[in-house]
Amino acid sequence: MQQFNVYKIGPEIKISGLDLSFTNSSLFMVLSATAIALFLFFGSKDKRIIPNKVQLISELLYNFVAKMISDTAGSKAKPYFPFIFSLFMFVLLCNMIGMLPYAFTVTSHIIVTLIMALFIFIAVTIIGFLKHGFKYLSIFIPKGVPAILLPLITIIEIISYLSRPVSLSVRLFANMMAGHTMLKVFGGFVISLGVLGGWLPLSFSVALTGLEILVAFLQAYVFAILTCIYLNDALNLHH
Repeated sequence: MQQFNVYKIGPEIKISGLDLSFTNSSLFMVLSATAIALFLFFGSKDKRIIPNKVQLISELLYNFVAKMISDTAGSKAKPYFPFIFSLFMFVLLCNMIGMLPYAFTVTSHIIVTLIMALFIFIAVTIIGFLKHGFKYLSIFIPKGVPAILLPLITIIEIISYLSRPVSLSVRLFANMMAGHTMLKVFGGFVISLGVLGGWLPLSFSVALTGLEILVAFLQAYVFAILTCIYLNDALNLHH
């Protein structure tokens, strides 16, 4: 499990009892953000009628996220496109960079995914109250529910709403951690069984690597689309 260890890089930094030291997790988050910025810079630097590969991929990602927002949250969510796009790209790059040998998977740590999920939860809640005032609380009272069931349904809705940060963060963290653990286990079998007996776990490792790349993309998509769904509730007050 050494691949999940967080260790400090450089001098220890403590402010008011808080450890703010730069770690390998911080390093790979900076690398992911830098890679995104450079990719989008070169993808939009020279706009061509016949795009090059970088411009084509950046435009495909842009249109992909724009359509996702439009389909799930509607036109009212367009002002939030930069945030959703940045969120999707950051999670995607962190997942993909974690697939490289000797790299660190930032999203395999619950503290990282939980902080992002909490930020989304708080931001969406604030947007809901700014948009609708205390009428936003009606989201916990679905329409058409019989009066006798209303107290029970309201409690369930509140619990469901408050559990959003947990479900959003655990889904991403658990999938990335489980996938990398499985790759490590089968990789260990290949080494321990040697050339003759290692071909079977090696074939599993190759298949799992392809599956994990797909999961890395899907988890970034799920994280972003759930954010859009929560934003849709806040903007349109759907029950």
